[in-house]
Amino acid sequence: MTTVVFACIHNAGRSQMAAALFNLVCDPAKARAISAGTNPGPRVHPEVQAAMAELGVDLSGIAPQKLTADLAAGASFLITMGCGDQCPVVPGAVRDDWPLPDPKGRPIDEVRAIRDDVRGRVERFADAHGWTRG
Repeated sequence: MTTVVFACIHNAGRSQMAAALFNLVCDPAKARAISAGTNPGPRVHPEVQAAMAELGVDLSGIAPQKLTADLAAGASFLITMGCGDQCPVVPGAVRDDWPLPDPKGRPIDEVRAIRDDVRGRVERFADAHGWTRG
């Protein structure tokens, strides 16, 4: 099974959306995603929770977590979310950066647009690797 790490700074928005959407569309026998941050915030942003709830995804019980070597051990891919100089490195993982705006404090229409951008990227990434549910 392939593990993908989605990482951003606070692990409270973009990476949470990406991991949840990835795990929704992927066959769990083929791939799974985890989400983490370099400097985790106290909670997932409320506007992110609201936008994801519109898709039936409940992030209310999810706590941001720190990206550690143990957490990322065995990961095949690291997808960073526009964290600039603070982007982490996971030894042995193929890295890509998705330069996405931070949804924190943005109006719900903007958060929906970010969510939909993340969703499209996740679906294309999963399809390209043959991980989607059949």
